[in-house]
Amino acid sequence: MDRKLEEMKQQYMDVPIPKELDFIVTKAIQRHTKKKRSLKWLTAAAAAAIIFVAGINTSPAFAHALSEVPLVGNLIKVLTFREYMFKDQTYEAKLEVPVITDMKNKELQESLNQKYQEEAKKQYQEFMTEMDSMKAAGSGGHLGVNSGYVVKTDNDRILSVGRYVVNMVGSSSTTFQYDTIDKKKEILITLPSLFMDERYIEVISENIKSQMNEQMKVDQGKVYWVEGSPAPVQMSEVFKSIKKDQNFYINSDGQLVISFQKYEVAPGYMGVPEFVIPTRVLSDLLVSKDEYLR
Repeated sequence: MDRKLEEMKQQYMDVPIPKELDFIVTKAIQRHTKKKRSLKWLTAAAAAAIIFVAGINTSPAFAHALSEVPLVGNLIKVLTFREYMFKDQTYEAKLEVPVITDMKNKELQESLNQKYQEEAKKQYQEFMTEMDSMKAAGSGGHLGVNSGYVVKTDNDRILSVGRYVVNMVGSSSTTFQYDTIDKKKEILITLPSLFMDERYIEVISENIKSQMNEQMKVDQGKVYWVEGSPAPVQMSEVFKSIKKDQNFYINSDGQLVISFQKYEVAPGYMGVPEFVIPTRVLSDLLVSKDEYLR
């Protein structure tokens, strides 16, 4: 890895973390080459559990993942920076932390990477706190958290990275958050920045409602909490409009994809609903036609 990534790693290691993660790291980050990937395991014991923290290239899973790492304009890389793993009887956590490297816009790069690191640390701390509470109460049960990332789009212009979190306690809940980057300008694209004014909110919302109802007509197994749904829906749950800064990404076909969290607009079995918005519906509202959406 380059020197900047090594510096980031050291800064991250210097940040105080829960004492459950107080262990000796034998070697965290190895230099990655195309022909050779060194594999090292990082191990330590904490109470009755074993905690593993793995850096880049420290497990076969990482080696496989890195063999498919997208290269952004052959420069900007998205890599697994760190991984937390914890397992103790019915309590389990696995957290992967992504890192973006080699951007010229260092302010944006560092702000994104700091956000990713803070998210993972918060998730781990919340998991440990909940586990301690469950143990103290003697309630038993299962508790788990699994987080990681996916690269939705990687082309000459767009990088869309999604971070997911799956919490498992009783039933499971899933959340996704996306960051979409203009690789040429090296800026973060927000939903409002794509449009001339806020008319996009109503236009996108109406299109999604139409898609919801059409999907339910075609497939009776699909249910959305929207007006016109054949399933009983409380008025407080009816989907009315997207948020101004609704979760989104731009797919590899240059289309806007609006994403909702699990249970936000549909029952849990529907997962994390996504809707591709036809660009023709948005063309008159775009700040710059054909720049991002096609």
